[in-house]
Amino acid sequence: MPIAPAPTGAAAAAVPAPAPPAAATLAPPATGITRDARGDIASATASSPGIAGSYVIPAEPRADESNAVRARTQPGNNAPFWRQVRNSGNAQGTVNLPGAERGVLVQAFTQYPGSRYTTAGEAWRQVRNNWIIPYGGALIVITVFALGIFYWRRGPIGGHEPHTGRVIERFTPFERAAHWANALAFVVLAISGMVMAFGKFVLLPLTGSVLFGWLTYALKTVHNFVGPLFVVSLLVMIVGFIRSNLPARGDLHWIRRGGGLFGGAEPPSHRFNAGEKLVFWFGVLLLGLVVVASGLALDMLLPGLAYTRGDMHVAHMIHAVAAALMIAVFLGHIYLGTIGMRGAYAAMKTGYVDEGWAEAHHRYWYDDIRAGKIPAERSRRGRGGRVEQPAA
Repeated sequence: MPIAPAPTGAAAAAVPAPAPPAAATLAPPATGITRDARGDIASATASSPGIAGSYVIPAEPRADESNAVRARTQPGNNAPFWRQVRNSGNAQGTVNLPGAERGVLVQAFTQYPGSRYTTAGEAWRQVRNNWIIPYGGALIVITVFALGIFYWRRGPIGGHEPHTGRVIERFTPFERAAHWANALAFVVLAISGMVMAFGKFVLLPLTGSVLFGWLTYALKTVHNFVGPLFVVSLLVMIVGFIRSNLPARGDLHWIRRGGGLFGGAEPPSHRFNAGEKLVFWFGVLLLGLVVVASGLALDMLLPGLAYTRGDMHVAHMIHAVAAALMIAVFLGHIYLGTIGMRGAYAAMKTGYVDEGWAEAHHRYWYDDIRAGKIPAERSRRGRGGRVEQPAA
């Protein structure tokens, strides 16, 4: 198809040029400001021929508005809500449930000994995991190893005193009943407490989570029910033995000589030597009462406490530290009362000791009995004097 040449000259001038398009007229849209029933939402509507639209200007949140209202005023903005949750330890939220701390979701910041300045729950966790568990466990393990080494090097104490066949009542039936009740309760509480504290690291890898969960739940229940027996028997022990554990002559000399545990003759002592008195005052009286008081607080049995989570944190830390120290102290007591000293276990089992044993280990007590200051059989005070070995 032939292509026509472009017009030139007069022909080109005769061709009219295309008219430019009419300039568009841009008029500002009609706008109107409206507000909702609350009066806080500004609505700007824009209208033009064939176009309809709207734009909502979010209102500033009020401090007193509820989360439901804020969901309408600022949908998707949950930051104020979570700020209130985080600050609920200082300003509790509003809840319908009665009781302390029901409106606290995140506790206030605090710092316990050995923790950083953080929320109270995290501070308690740091103290428990970084201090109580490792150092408490190490104390118990070191005590066991030290007693094992001592037994290996020293062996049982005593056994060289003459056997006379004449016996003295060392513990009355009531004293032995109180002691064994307290001892059995202590063993149950110590084992269950150590499983709850250290079982995650020792037993869980061996038993698996299912068996370990049932075991710890059962031991926790036993722990809570045996606790009152320990409380009652401990108080009976304190009242029954406090008089015989008062300081007396020869105690400082016994301490300076180390009780003859590391060599040499055993220094003379009264019914209880200075070592036994230290166990009584520090282990039974001080640590025992601290463990009892903190345990009753954990069981919510002490009157006058609000039983907030902070109270429970403090009670648990005190309870755990005192219990670890108490276990270490009584491991030594159990050692000397069983395999560490000949005749000690039989004394608590039967209540009687041979005169030779009494003279060798508690010379002042034996002298008082011979002088008639103390009856040889206190459970039957009217008889006095020395008694024969009871039938086994």
